[in-house]
Amino acid sequence: MARVVQYEKVGGPEVLEVVEVPDPTPSDDQVLVEVKAAGINPIDLKLRSGERPAPFNGPRRLGSDAAGVILEVGSAVSGWAPGDEVIVRGAHGADATQVVASAAQLVRKPASITWEQAAALGTPVSTAYQVLKSLEVGEGTTLLVHAGSGAVGSAAIQFAVAWGATVIATGSEANQQRMRDLGAIPTTYGPGLAERVRALAPGGVDVVFDAVGTDEALDASFELVPDRSHIGTIAAGARAADLGIRAWAGGSPVPLTPEEQALRAEAYQVVAGLLERGEFTIDVAHVYPLDEVAAAHRDIESGAVTGKVVLVP
Repeated sequence: MARVVQYEKVGGPEVLEVVEVPDPTPSDDQVLVEVKAAGINPIDLKLRSGERPAPFNGPRRLGSDAAGVILEVGSAVSGWAPGDEVIVRGAHGADATQVVASAAQLVRKPASITWEQAAALGTPVSTAYQVLKSLEVGEGTTLLVHAGSGAVGSAAIQFAVAWGATVIATGSEANQQRMRDLGAIPTTYGPGLAERVRALAPGGVDVVFDAVGTDEALDASFELVPDRSHIGTIAAGARAADLGIRAWAGGSPVPLTPEEQALRAEAYQVVAGLLERGEFTIDVAHVYPLDEVAAAHRDIESGAVTGKVVLVP
């Protein structure tokens, strides 16, 4: 029997339960993966709490990112075999001991990283890469990242620095050194944010990547970058059209285009090379047993976590 995380009603972490279910069976175009680690993303908490309304009937399972070993391959799947070590992205119910996924949702796990690090890559890395490529961040760009110490923000800083951009990142007092270590010029939240950024970037800011969605961050962005097509968010998608800014990932009300999906897949190949050269780090903040998933959600909700929280069976 497989074990899965699920909930039957929205609410606090206490609604989560780990239950036994029959082993999943892959269809012809799917594979079955034994999960070694699963990464928790902000959307998991928003769905569970009801902050992101999504009606459902019966138990709902959580998790989209995992890393593990292929156990079984469907008859129509090519290029993959039992025993392959993979990263799973965009799956349904990845917070489990086993999960099914399509071949398109698989990426080979780099041998140089742990299962926990592989599970932490998923959504943060693919989202950061897709947004920066869409905003055309590269050599000579000055980029402002709001929430630079979070999982997505940290990935964005590292990609941008590797591509030759200058990065200014906002975060709490406690996270200033972490953002500096990643290659960014850090600054704090609070009154006078736009003025502080101007002092750090006397030549101006070209592009903004908003991963926090607060009025403070957006208002400062508008002061600094008049062309709102150069401002992107993953946290204020519901307001993006009205504000005239761009939105992606969980912040966007629009499904990913095939081009955006291709960018997300490309991200893993790029980050594998950066990892091998020692130019990318993966910060796993805490690792919890699957049975302690409620404690893991509470840890994230406390706001004290920097880096990714991961579950292991």
